Amino acid sequence: MNLIRSNSVGESSAAPSLPEVHRSIPVPSGAGFWRKILAFSGPGFLVAVGYMDPGNWATDIAGGSQFAYRLIFILLLSNALAVLLQTLAARLGIVAQQDLAQACRGAYSRRTGVILWVFAEVAIAACDLAEVIGSAIALNLLFHIPLLLGVCLTALDVLAILYLQHRGFRYLEAVVLALIGTIGICYLVEIIVVKPDFIGIARGFLPTPEIFSNREMLYISISILGATVMPHNLYLHSSLVQTRAIEQTSEGMRTAIRYNFLDSFIALNFAFLINAAILIMAAAAFHRHGLNHMAEIQDAYHTLAPLLGVPASSLLFALALLCSGQNSTLTGTLAGQVVMEGFLNIRLAPWLRRLLTRLLAIVPTIVVVALYGSQGTAKLLILSQVILCLQLPFAVFPLVQFTGDRKKMGEFASSRALQSVAWLAAFFIAVLDGYFLILLLRG
Repeated sequence: MNLIRSNSVGESSAAPSLPEVHRSIPVPSGAGFWRKILAFSGPGFLVAVGYMDPGNWATDIAGGSQFAYRLIFILLLSNALAVLLQTLAARLGIVAQQDLAQACRGAYSRRTGVILWVFAEVAIAACDLAEVIGSAIALNLLFHIPLLLGVCLTALDVLAILYLQHRGFRYLEAVVLALIGTIGICYLVEIIVVKPDFIGIARGFLPTPEIFSNREMLYISISILGATVMPHNLYLHSSLVQTRAIEQTSEGMRTAIRYNFLDSFIALNFAFLINAAILIMAAAAFHRHGLNHMAEIQDAYHTLAPLLGVPASSLLFALALLCSGQNSTLTGTLAGQVVMEGFLNIRLAPWLRRLLTRLLAIVPTIVVVALYGSQGTAKLLILSQVILCLQLPFAVFPLVQFTGDRKKMGEFASSRALQSVAWLAAFFIAVLDGYFLILLLRG
């Protein structure tokens, strides 16, 4: 089935994105602010879980243990970029009624589309690698389940998604929100226990030029950026906003854009607080005690309780990690479906499609764990986030191009000011990646 290319606002492809839940959530007309924000809330939080996944944990723990509070400004910058780009992704989905993958397939040649699809799949595989390993580590810490078996058990999220979507997409969003809330409560307790240096935290919001002279700091900074602004989340968000049955009018779209921005802004800033809490915990618990190179998440778990003198701190850490991993695998599987369907226009049975996207992540992880065991998982997690950052421009540049195109977006095309800021962000990411690659090639 060929994509029907659109030159007008609201016209879309013949096959909708995530067809089984497309426009399945009603939006009450004439409702007040709180009823509308409740109706539109959900996509932002589903996307935000990818901003607090085990990959973020590895990068935040590494950043906090090595550089104390000095990389908080990188978290803040990454979050600002995330809010900007996720807002553009939501706008594309609402107005063009296409996800980013469908828009790429309609705008570019088949060869270019296949290349972009490969890059997107690499990014999803790298992200899923972190999520699967994180969940397996949490299962091992909490229930002593062998790491390899824990990796295999994460495949059950396919069944969970099918069940929850059968009950209604709101059930899936509710489960994700409950898991996010659990993570937030666990880290609120952790921050109270570690008693961080608040003056050091305030200084951490100021940029440091050391990032360009210290290669290790640059490496961790790029991994934080890749862990925060994820390529697959741009594809996913442009699809998730289409689950709302909005009015296909200028006013209906304007309302949807406004409330989806609020949804994203609240969710992503909550994710920023979680990431900042992880980094602050690592700085206060590890860096302050001279543990400047906390290697593995498992080491952090086993070290927390003796350092802080609070046995429950390790348990809360592992519980939050499990919630983080399971949340991210749920949304990662959905992102894999959006990318595969959008770029290739392949229509498979839902269970088969999700099983296939899950296997693309689990099989490489099984190989890695079988070869290396639990040793080196932190380095693997950080490397996966660096790979994400290197893939990011291949999603960001098309997104900025499409949302500034008046033929596709009509009156909702990005203003000149917004377009300038978006292109600046896109080139900043590309230049940072290029600078890192130059340093890497120079050894």
